[in-house]
Formats: sequence, C-alpha cells, structure tokens
Amino acid sequence: MAMRGKSTTITAPRLRPRALPALLLGIAVALTGCASRLPAGDAQAAVAVPSRWSAGGAEQAQSPTQLAGWWQRLGDGELSALVEDALRHSPTVQSAIAALRQSRALADLARAGYSPTVSGSASAQRNHTEASGSNNSFGLGLDASWEPDLFGATRAGVSAAEADARAAQMSLGQVQVSLAAEVALAYIELRNQLARLTIAQDNLASQEDTLQIARWRQQAGLVSALDVEQAATSAEQTRAQLPLLQTARDQARHRLAVLTGRAPGALAELGTAPVPLPPDDLVMAFPADTLRQRPDLRSAERNLAAAVAQIGVAEAQLYPQLALGGSIDAGASNLDSIFDVITGRIFASLAQTIFDAGRTRSQVRSAQAAADGALIAYRQTILTALEDVENAVVALQSAQRREREFGIAFDAASNSAILSRSSYRAGLADFTTLSDSEAALISARNGLVQARSDKAAALIQLYLALGGGWDASVVPTPGNVPATAPTP
Repeated sequence: MAMRGKSTTITAPRLRPRALPALLLGIAVALTGCASRLPAGDAQAAVAVPSRWSAGGAEQAQSPTQLAGWWQRLGDGELSALVEDALRHSPTVQSAIAALRQSRALADLARAGYSPTVSGSASAQRNHTEASGSNNSFGLGLDASWEPDLFGATRAGVSAAEADARAAQMSLGQVQVSLAAEVALAYIELRNQLARLTIAQDNLASQEDTLQIARWRQQAGLVSALDVEQAATSAEQTRAQLPLLQTARDQARHRLAVLTGRAPGALAELGTAPVPLPPDDLVMAFPADTLRQRPDLRSAERNLAAAVAQIGVAEAQLYPQLALGGSIDAGASNLDSIFDVITGRIFASLAQTIFDAGRTRSQVRSAQAAADGALIAYRQTILTALEDVENAVVALQSAQRREREFGIAFDAASNSAILSRSSYRAGLADFTTLSDSEAALISARNGLVQARSDKAAALIQLYLALGGGWDASVVPTPGNVPATAPTP
C-alpha cells in the first residue's frame, strides 16, 4: 500500500518475471500477507477522529453504557418483547442470515483450493459380434490433481472470501441494530398516537360538558344562543378529528406488527401505556470506541480487506500456473482378475499466458481501483458515523428542553382552564375566554406528549448511532441468531 499526496492507492507488491522461482514464491507469500492486512488505521488517521464529542450533555467515560440490549433500559416490557420477537422472526433478519450462510459457504469453497482433487471411476461393458461372440470388459480408475499455490492466488482468494464472510456477519449485526431501533421508533409512534387519541377523546368529553353548561345558561337567559353554537362547533370539530387519529393509530400498529414478522392486524390487542421515558444516566463512549462498536463500520473494514486481497488474486494471474496430477487404472475381462494389471501415470504442467492484449493487467488495475473505492467508502462511513452521533445528541438535548418547557406550559394551562371553567359556570367569564383557555390546555398537553415522544425517539436514534443493539462478542450461527442481550 502506498500513499501519494492527497489520494491513496492500494497496491500489492509487483513480481518481476525474470526473478528466480524461489524469490517469486517468497514475494507471493508477502503479497498474500499484505492483502490480508487491513489499512484501517490509515483511513481513520485521514479522517482525524476527534477525541471527544463536540455536543455536551452526555457523560463521556472509559466505561460507557452497555448498549447491546438498550431497549431494556426503557423499562417497557411490551417494547422489549416486540424487539426480541423482531430479532428472531423478521424477514430482514432471516435474509441477512441467508446471506451470511452463503458467504461462509463461499469461504469454505475458497479454502478447498488448498487441497487436491481426487475422483474415481468405474466402468462395465459387454460387446457382442457374430465372429467372436460376447465378451465383457471391466475397468476402475482413480485420478488426482493439485495446483500448488505458488504465487498466492489461492491464499489471497481465501483472505478475500473470509473478509466477505466477516462483512456479511457485520451486515447481520447492522440489520439487528437498525431493526431494533426501527421497532422501538414504531412503538414510540404508536404510543404517541394512542396518547393523542386519548387527549382528543378527553377534550371531546370536556367540550360536550361545556356545551351542556352553555345550554343551561341559555335556558336560564344568562347567555345568548351564540355560546351554544360556538360550543357545538368546537365539539364537532374535535369529533371530526377522531377518525384521523384512529387511522394514524391503526397504521402505526400495522407497521409495528410487520416489523416484528406478524400480519398487520396481529397487534390489535396491544395494551395502552404511556410513552416510555428514557433514563437520564446514559454514558457515551469516546468517538474512537464508538466507531469500533458500530457494525456498519466493521463491515466497511472487512469490505476493504476483501478488496485489497482481490489485488493479490488478480496479480497472481500474471505468472505461471503449475498443475500436478496422476491417475491409476485397472482393467480386465472379468472382475476376478481386474487387479492383475494396474497402470499409472504422473504428470506436471506449467502454463503461462504469453499474450492477452492486456486483459490480465487490466484486471489488476480494476482490483486496485476497487480497493481505492472501498477505502473511500470506509472513510465516508467514519464521517457518517460521527455525524449520526453528533446529530442525535443535539436532537436529544433539544427534546429535553422542549419537554421541560411544555411541562411548565401544561401546568399553567391546566390552572387557567380550571379557573376559566369555574368562572364561566359562575357567570364571571365569557365563552371566548373559556374556549381560549381550553384550547391552550389541549395544545400544551399535545405538545408535552409530542416532546416526550421526541425525547424517546432521539435517545433511540442515539443508541442506533452508537451501534447499540448487537453483541460483537457473540458469533451468530445460522440456526441460533442472538435475539436478546444481557440486561445492562
């Protein structure tokens, strides 16, 4: 690997056609070693990862909050059960498992290139002619072939396949991380819609009570019919909002069911509960530690390693290919004497491409360009990871401030609505004053619920940005993908 100016080009050592075979073999081994090493440090150094997060508000320490099962920290049993069901049964997880199985099988296929190939054959034949009559012939054969990895093509191919398999495992981790966050966000949205629907229903009940008071006051001659019509208008407008809120609730419920691998209507009996309040004791890891625990970044590292290894695969095609083989054959006219005469042969061949119009060298340049692209993608993944965390911290801080302010506004609006209703009953305030105070109360109550939902959603986004939702120490198997994590 060489770095020139502002651009980075990943290259494998070039072999010289005039070098001695022993020297070629030694350089081929070095080439494979280079291909199997990951230049991750160079990529991170080029990005200049900061030592601390720029946004304050969350403690940063060497012992960060355990994030593998972060949803358990929200203290909502239904949410935890839904996330774990999704991690077990979601089609996206099953698809990632299938991709992991495929990549592991391809790695096994690449490792099989180290071993010789042995095949056997058996034949039986009966011939008949008018002159000689009938006769039989039987034969047995055993063939073996092997291509020594002189210039590291097989070794580099194995390194690339193993890196691809590791990248597939990291992709499964990223699916788990994203799915857990998506389920939690859908759950928060469902709780938010349920809370807004409850507020609208409570508001309708209050407005119907106000309408009845207005009618009594009109019958007593204390107010005109205008108060009655205004109260009826407010009640019917609120009633008209209920179908929209119920639709939003049902759609959120359907989305949550599908994310957990269920039919859309399977969560109709999900109990009512408030929006879960996130804990305030989050301890964030330092930026470099966060980058190491994100599966998408680890996947980008493995993709880069696979791309570098492919350079060695391409360059090995520039040099001779040695093949060794042999066969053993036995034949006779009857089975009893089939082993009386055994013949065998051993052969070796050496093939070298003399002219291909630059096709092989073009493949080398293509592999080098692919490795350069993988390095750029790795750097971009680092920058995106840093941006995700910084944005999530800022959003969480904003939601926390909004929750505090809406809490104050809700308390004041509640007192104002109580006083206005008492004054209207006693004839000390007009209907407009009562209507304005109740509208302010509804607005503050909705704002508080939304702020709490935003706070929970922002914390979920922060857990997602920090790489929470998977356990890097657990190696998944196709039949037993970890869906739960130890309680933090």
